[in-house]
Amino acid sequence: MSTNLLDETVEFLEKYGKTLVDVLYIQGDDFEITRKNFETVARNTNYDSGYGAQHVPKDLVLVGEDWWIERYEYDGAEWWDFKSIPARKQYMKNITNLHKGMWDTLKEMNEE
Repeated sequence: MSTNLLDETVEFLEKYGKTLVDVLYIQGDDFEITRKNFETVARNTNYDSGYGAQHVPKDLVLVGEDWWIERYEYDGAEWWDFKSIPARKQYMKNITNLHKGMWDTLKEMNEE
């Protein structure tokens, strides 16, 4: 299935009430690019988002005020993932474990 990167990005941002205007900066691990440059190149980027291989740069992130989107990949299928800064907890606790069992939460690993 052919996916246009700009269309995918705009539609994904809309799900979270965001637009490209809300993006403060766009970058990879090594350098930043302008929003205009991203829009121009993404408009001309069509790729197969299904299984196979990742085509869009894996380090590409679009960053807003308290959120960002980054690329995720599983078995060659790829997509955007939305991240936001978590709310800080009001309750503080000393812990004794950061490795115990499997698939446990921090709370589950430190229940008394």
